[in-house]
Amino acid sequence: MREHEEIQEKLIEVANRRYATKKFDPDRKVDDDDWRTILEVGRLSPSSFGYEPWQFVELDNPQMRQDLKPIAWGAVNSINGADKLLLIFARKDITYDSDYVKYMVQDVKRHEYDPNSKSSQAFKHFQETDMDINDERTRFDWAAKQCYIAMANMMMAAAALKIDSCPIEGFNREKVESYLAEKGVLDRQHWGLAVMVSFGYRDEPIKPKSRQAISDIYRTIK
Repeated sequence: MREHEEIQEKLIEVANRRYATKKFDPDRKVDDDDWRTILEVGRLSPSSFGYEPWQFVELDNPQMRQDLKPIAWGAVNSINGADKLLLIFARKDITYDSDYVKYMVQDVKRHEYDPNSKSSQAFKHFQETDMDINDERTRFDWAAKQCYIAMANMMMAAAALKIDSCPIEGFNREKVESYLAEKGVLDRQHWGLAVMVSFGYRDEPIKPKSRQAISDIYRTIK
């Protein structure tokens, strides 16, 4: 029982340690093994229908990071100090009969692919009827939601390793995507930028979290 309680306490401790870091120490680097662990946690994250509609792209090019500053205001503090700047791309053309779904089913999941199969038609119904996902924008938004799951898992893994992070939505998506496409980093036909996230070590004190009371956000219906 005590062991279980210790796990509970550790989870809450890690959640409290995770903080959207605004100032990083530029002289501290993330250990390679720790970084591989964080990426592996992202890779193992759940996604809708298990289609993993993400790419994790580490931007380690100093000039490109500087070039992003005018069009990614939310990333400036991270660019100035965080060791890792990760761009998370979301697939924006996933449909039940797309080449990507065929690849995921055949090559990754090792199942026979048939657009008329029960599973393919279930995904078609889910997108087109249940969730009204019927154009490129709604397909991108659905995929981006999956990317946020992976990002959250990576941030919590980092916090458990005593590594700091910051999720970044503060950017002009059109301008950033155009720049990345110009540099050959992003294939805009298939992918869009969902979110960025940085990792490193804070150069500021941890601020106590201000959150709503559990009674304000949780209820039970019987």
